[in-house]
Amino acid sequence: MNCFEEDIPVPLSPMADYFSSSLINVFVIAVAESEIPIDDSKVQPLLKNKLLPICSRFSSIMVADKDGKKVWKQVDVNLQDHVKIPKFTSTNGTLKSYDECFDEYMSKIAMEQFREDKPLWELHLFKYPTSKCEGTFIFKLHHALGDGYSFMTTFLSIVESADNPSVQIKFPSSKSSTSTNAMPKQLSQTASMFKSAFDFGWSLLKNSLIPDEQTPLRSGHEDVGFRPMSIVNVSLSLDNIKEVKNKLKVSVNDVLVGAIFFGIQLYMKAKNHRSRTAETTALVLLNTRNIRAYISAKEMHATNSKAPWGNRFHFMHVPVPMLSDKKELNPLEFVLDAKKSINRQRNSLAVPMTGVLLRLLNQIKGPQAATNYMYKIMNNASLSISHMVGPAEKVTLADHPIEGFYFMTVGLSQVSLPYTESIRKN
Repeated sequence: MNCFEEDIPVPLSPMADYFSSSLINVFVIAVAESEIPIDDSKVQPLLKNKLLPICSRFSSIMVADKDGKKVWKQVDVNLQDHVKIPKFTSTNGTLKSYDECFDEYMSKIAMEQFREDKPLWELHLFKYPTSKCEGTFIFKLHHALGDGYSFMTTFLSIVESADNPSVQIKFPSSKSSTSTNAMPKQLSQTASMFKSAFDFGWSLLKNSLIPDEQTPLRSGHEDVGFRPMSIVNVSLSLDNIKEVKNKLKVSVNDVLVGAIFFGIQLYMKAKNHRSRTAETTALVLLNTRNIRAYISAKEMHATNSKAPWGNRFHFMHVPVPMLSDKKELNPLEFVLDAKKSINRQRNSLAVPMTGVLLRLLNQIKGPQAATNYMYKIMNNASLSISHMVGPAEKVTLADHPIEGFYFMTVGLSQVSLPYTESIRKN
């Protein structure tokens, strides 16, 4: 099943165009931790028989048409060009040394750019044991290919159930207490209009004229997305998260975002006491597909699909609550504040109105003007938060049992804090 029915150049979507510009060049890195050493002989058949047929963008490159507009053009794929196997000779063979090599390698590939004459993805095989696993699959994909929903559907389509490989794995659905649809459904029309107008006006000011203050979290440098970076992942107990969720009667998302906000404020307090009162804004990514569950890749490419392939999301501006003595003693206040802020933005027309503004800028002033505005949206905030629901059962990848899975977005002009809700428990 291909994204496109005909082998002809296809224009990039506006969001794909924004994410592949000189200002914004964003990648998604997905990491799958194997319980056993990696057998690379099983990888190319997986890519050839499962990955490439999912979408023709995995076998396409970006080129300019006769009018100078970017289009997708299908090419022959040499899988050897896309599978990378690093080798390290200066380690002492301990898990700690391989952990350090892994961290350095992740930072290295996060900074590397794709070749323009090859499809925009790679699979790196880290065939060394670390303190977390026996080997690591590292997928690097350009954000122009699709968004997190598209990539998670891809991952779910190429893995198999560990208990019964002949049975299609169950596609998880969001169990959030709130809808993922950006458009409000049951609001007082008058109240909604005034609130949405205020929120949209504030978003315009925030995006154009009011960047966050400089803090230990935000340097203010415009080239942050192109500088060396450190990548850190943290595992939290799903049982503990659900305990807080049930106590406060909120969603898992609310608990995690509240925990992130609390951790951010503690970090800034430790680095600089003054920054605890600084205004800090998070961009929370919102999936705009009118569906709460994953569907198959075939269904995504169907005409009038409820969850089409591509980049289908908006940004919500969510203020990070300031750290008071009361909140420091009771971190649950951050969870309740996060829920209140996110619900306000989610139920406001300001989010889709920003999407309409981007489309108008693109149509009237051209892609570069829309890209500039998108860059300001990201550059004026301190961090971005994205969330995906991971596999709901034990899976294997190319016959390798997977014990952990996480992802990250790199190339942004801010701190990126993605998280995956999965079956892993600590």
